[in-house]
Amino acid sequence: MRQLSNHLKFNIGIVGAGEFAEFAAKAFLKINGIHIVGVTDINEASGRKMAVAVNAKFHNNITDLLTDDSIDLVYIATPPYLHFRQSEMAFRAGKHVICEKPAALRTIEAETLAAYAKENNLLYVVNLMQRYNPLYAIVKTIIDEKWLGDFVHGFFENYASDEKLIPEHWFWDEEKSGGIFIEHGVHFFDMFSGWLGEGELISSFEIQRPGVEEKIIDRVQADVLYQDGPVNFYHGFNQPKLLDRQELRLQFDRGDITLYEWIPVKIRLHGLLKVQQVEKLKSLFPGCKIEVHSDDSTHKKVRGKFRDIDFDSLITMESGDIADKMFRYEQLVTSMLEDQLNWIKDPSQVRKIDDTNAVESLRMAEEATKRAAVFAPKSPKGHF
Repeated sequence: MRQLSNHLKFNIGIVGAGEFAEFAAKAFLKINGIHIVGVTDINEASGRKMAVAVNAKFHNNITDLLTDDSIDLVYIATPPYLHFRQSEMAFRAGKHVICEKPAALRTIEAETLAAYAKENNLLYVVNLMQRYNPLYAIVKTIIDEKWLGDFVHGFFENYASDEKLIPEHWFWDEEKSGGIFIEHGVHFFDMFSGWLGEGELISSFEIQRPGVEEKIIDRVQADVLYQDGPVNFYHGFNQPKLLDRQELRLQFDRGDITLYEWIPVKIRLHGLLKVQQVEKLKSLFPGCKIEVHSDDSTHKKVRGKFRDIDFDSLITMESGDIADKMFRYEQLVTSMLEDQLNWIKDPSQVRKIDDTNAVESLRMAEEATKRAAVFAPKSPKGHF
C-alpha cells in the first residue's frame, strides 16, 4: 500500500454522485486536509456537476478513477448491488474504502472484502454512522450502568416516505437493493447490537403492496431476541414525505427511553431515578426539560418483578429538537470519516465501527430477508 507523503493531506475519490454522496462530500470537506480529487457516475451530468462543486476531476468510469495514484481512499455511494464489485476493484487498486450501506447483497461477499482489506492493511468500513451519535453513547451508558434497571423490550418503527421512489426505482428491485432489511435495516440491527449485544432472529415477514402489477415489498418486520429481551423492527415505505417519522423505544423495568427520527436528535426518558441520576441527566443534557411527577423529599419504594425498587423521583426528561436532524446527520458523517482517518494514521487506534459492523449487520439483515414469510393483502375495494 502507498504511504501518504503528507499526513495532513488526504485525497478522496467518489464513486456515485447521487443526492447523499453530494451531502457526504460537503461533510468530508469540513475536515482539514481532506480533498476530493475525483468523481465518477454513470450519469455524466450528475457526475460533472458534483465534480465542479467539489473542485475535482470527472472520470468517465470507475476504472479510470482508480488509475489516479493521488487518490488514497474511495468513497462508494452507488446502489447496493454494485458495492461488492466496486469495493473489490478499489482494494485491488490499493485504495482504502468507505462504502455506503450495505456492504454487499450477501454476507459472504462482505466477509471476502473484510478479509482482503485486513490482509493488505487497507481500511474497510461501511458508513453505519449511528454509533457516532452522542445520544447513542448516552443510551449505552444508561443501559450498561442500569440507571433504569434491566432491559425488557424494544422497538424501532420506521414510517418512511416513498414519494421519490417511483415504481422503476432500484430500491424496489431486490436484485439491486437486497430488499428493505438489507438496504435500510442494517443501520438499526447494528445500533441495537451495540447496545444489547448479539441478537438472534426469531421471525420476520414482508408485506407486498396491493393494487400494483409489480411485486413491490413496502413493509417488513423482524423480531430479534437479545440476551435480556426482544426487539421489534418495523420498516414501511408507503406514505408522503410530510408524514415521514421514526421512533425507537427501549423499555426497562424502571422506565423507558424514546428516541425520535432515524438519525436520533430528540430523547425522552421516563422513569424511577435516584437524585444523583437526575443530576447526571442535567449535566448530560444542559437546558433539558424535566418534569417531576413525585417529589424526592422522602425516600420511596415500589415493587416490580417480585423485588423492591428504591427511587427518589418519578421523572420525565426531554431534550433535543427534530429540526436539528440534518445538522446532526452531517456531524455523524464527519465524525465517522475522522475516526477512520485516525486509524489509517495509527492502526493501533480502536474505531467505533469497522469491518465487523459491516459484516454482522448484513448477516442479520440477510437472514431476516431469507426467512421472511411474504404476505400479499388483497387490493383495497376503494378509498375515501
